[in-house]
Amino acid sequence: MRLEPVGSTAAEVLPRLRAVLAGSGPALGLGMVDAAPGAVPEGTAAVITTSGSTGVPKSVVLSRGALLASTSATAARIGEGAWLLALPAGYVAGLQVMIRSLRAGYDPVVLEGRFSPQAFAAATLAIPTISRYTSLVPVQLARLLDAAETDGGVAAALRAYDAILVGGQALPATTFERARDAGARIVRTYGSTETCGGCVYDGVPLDDVVIDVVDGEVRLSGPTLADGYLGDAELTDRVFVRDATGVRWYRTGDAGLVDDGVLRIHGRIDNVIVSGGVNISLDRVERVVKDVPGLAAAVVVGVPDAQWGEASVIVVAQGDALRRSESVQLQEARAAVGAVLGAPARPARLVLVDELAMLPSGKPDREAIRRAVAALHRP
Repeated sequence: MRLEPVGSTAAEVLPRLRAVLAGSGPALGLGMVDAAPGAVPEGTAAVITTSGSTGVPKSVVLSRGALLASTSATAARIGEGAWLLALPAGYVAGLQVMIRSLRAGYDPVVLEGRFSPQAFAAATLAIPTISRYTSLVPVQLARLLDAAETDGGVAAALRAYDAILVGGQALPATTFERARDAGARIVRTYGSTETCGGCVYDGVPLDDVVIDVVDGEVRLSGPTLADGYLGDAELTDRVFVRDATGVRWYRTGDAGLVDDGVLRIHGRIDNVIVSGGVNISLDRVERVVKDVPGLAAAVVVGVPDAQWGEASVIVVAQGDALRRSESVQLQEARAAVGAVLGAPARPARLVLVDELAMLPSGKPDREAIRRAVAALHRP
């Protein structure tokens, strides 16, 4: 079967996607526009290449069956209707928005150009007055909530959706509470490109998705799993494993546990620094920091430290931080982290930047942020 690269806009992806869903046409090569056409396994619908937040590129092979299984499971959980595409079409979350809408019989409404609360509100009005759905990343939801405080149109748009899926990274508890108070129906999703996007909603797996935790690492199984990584059999065998009964599992690399049937993620297993001889999960630090007023959009990265070996640094855009001194916000964050995770986990510094480096997917570009902070404080 042939794989042909395609651009990342909805106008470029949608016509090709229709053909793929109908069982005809070449597979979509997303995120690999400079690559030449090639061959992929029969049944492949898309190969999505993304560098991710760590900068390591991976080309994930997704079958038509896996994508449709994911779409069906989502419809069974939250219903179906018309969808607004507010995410890049070249990433799995955006691709799934289009598939869900097409399978429900509607062309997705596309939010054109740069995301803004006003554009979101205007695009919402273009959706048929039936069941409405959309997917966002946390930073988009936070911007909408900020605007909704003074803009009735944005506030009404937030309330217009039967469900707003929010994924891509952990949603701060304070942002979730604000959304709930604003009348938005939020569904927190967990998953990755390797699982055709979100496959766990509000901690509960979708139909036929199974969760296991092995040695503290979350593993997922079910019909939504990717076939593997294009051209990288070694990585495929390392990430997609079979147990003694032959069941195939995806090793997420996330630390977590299942508590009374609900999955709780603690952070990335490998996003750990050793500070003063103590292992510290940057994801857990960031989760606490995000609940500090003014730091909901902050990112926590690890950098070399002359005294402790490594230390964590809070990075936040000036427009997102409250109008208080950096030292006050840092002390509040250190106190919050110390109370929850202990004194060794307290961040060493807070850095204000004009804007955070972001990936096209809407996630923070953590590697670029880390490099910038490390260079800023290099002796």
